Amino acid sequence: MKIPRALTIAGSDSGGGAGIQADLKTFAALGVHGMSAITSITAQNTVEVTMIHDVPIEMIREQIRVTVRDIGVDAVKTGMLHTEEIVKAVASELGKLNAPIVVDPVMIAKSGAPLLEKEAMKALMEDLIPMAYVLTPNAREAEALSGVKIKDLSSQKQAAKKISECGVKAVVVKGGHISGSKVIDVLYYDGEFKLYESKRIQSRNTHGTGCVFASAIAAELAKGSNVFEAVRAAKSFVEDAIRNGLPIGEGHGPVNPTGKVIKNADRFNVLKTMRDAVERLERSELIAGAIPECQSNLVMACEFADDVEDVAAIPGRIVKLWNRAKASASPWFGASSHVARAVLKTMTYDRKIRSAINIKFDQAFIEAAERLGWRISFYDRKMEPAEVKELEGGTIPWGIESAIKRAGGKIPDVIYHKGDWGKEPMILIFGRDAVEVVGKVERLLSETARSGCYEVDRKGRRPSREERG
Repeated sequence: MKIPRALTIAGSDSGGGAGIQADLKTFAALGVHGMSAITSITAQNTVEVTMIHDVPIEMIREQIRVTVRDIGVDAVKTGMLHTEEIVKAVASELGKLNAPIVVDPVMIAKSGAPLLEKEAMKALMEDLIPMAYVLTPNAREAEALSGVKIKDLSSQKQAAKKISECGVKAVVVKGGHISGSKVIDVLYYDGEFKLYESKRIQSRNTHGTGCVFASAIAAELAKGSNVFEAVRAAKSFVEDAIRNGLPIGEGHGPVNPTGKVIKNADRFNVLKTMRDAVERLERSELIAGAIPECQSNLVMACEFADDVEDVAAIPGRIVKLWNRAKASASPWFGASSHVARAVLKTMTYDRKIRSAINIKFDQAFIEAAERLGWRISFYDRKMEPAEVKELEGGTIPWGIESAIKRAGGKIPDVIYHKGDWGKEPMILIFGRDAVEVVGKVERLLSETARSGCYEVDRKGRRPSREERG
């Protein structure tokens, strides 16, 4: 199996948000083996660049040579090339390769610090850009390269076409610096324009956006994509990286190239935990008798959940089938409304409490929870404000918040309400994950049964005709 390989030739960002740090994260997230040749070491954070130390020219050359000689390369991405000497040295080494080159003409840091000396501009345009396969300037960089003032789509196209005259095969003039509700990136390739449009994401965490975009294109080219596929995939990847941006530091926080990977892994782990919990629930001799008329649902939220679509639950809920609780379907996301919203509200107080189940209300259950030493709270649906009742989906978050406040701001193990007109009384049991929640239900029902207040059919059989009446 061929492993795609991509080489980044760029500066090091000590803050970890841009440069080779962002490039290597991007390569890894896209399934490409990443290699690096460091051109400059910067001392920077989200606010400022305080120092730049250029790596000796021969060391830059040697990093490229030894990497290519042993490992090989399927695509190259260049970033910060601070001086004329660095640009010429890199161009000289890349001229020996047979791999697509993506040039990100890094000129100014997000903080405003210059990252390309004035003397290096001529070398960039004459020595490096002509051998590039893809060039990815933002609007300000495209202005400097083309001499065209960019303010709209028409001038974006004009600049892209003008830059292509330097010899580069494909030019992507990015639209992030152009005002408007949409971001349009313009690709000029083989005499034609292609537009890539997206809704603008409002975020201050955009440090490293350009590095990630160019690296994502290089990664896709390394995997064999054509330029149109590579740009499309890179734009989508950057959008996810911005959505998952990290609110750290006092300035522009970094985008997060690995955010979606981490979230997808978390979703998988949630589903695995839910499956284990459902297996335990369906084996239980206790739980079927606690299922309410409206049935039960077991939910578990992803670590970064902020919407019901990030909460796994049982489609069709949990039903009583003979003498066992039975999940109607395999766990999936977005399959619960009420219990999911309850967990989302608890997570605003404690991100570790990510799971819950609803069971029928029984005073014996509350008394058993007291004997177990659990934290218990409640809310009264009759006290629900009119404006909350009128708000779709507002009751559960209001009720959970009321109960948490009643518990002194701590998440109870049990929250209950005694119903209202047309609303069945209910108990919610909370925990860190779905397996823990099912275990807590069994403990609660075992304690209730021990006191003689809960009848359990332990035979796990279909009732006889006489028993069914």
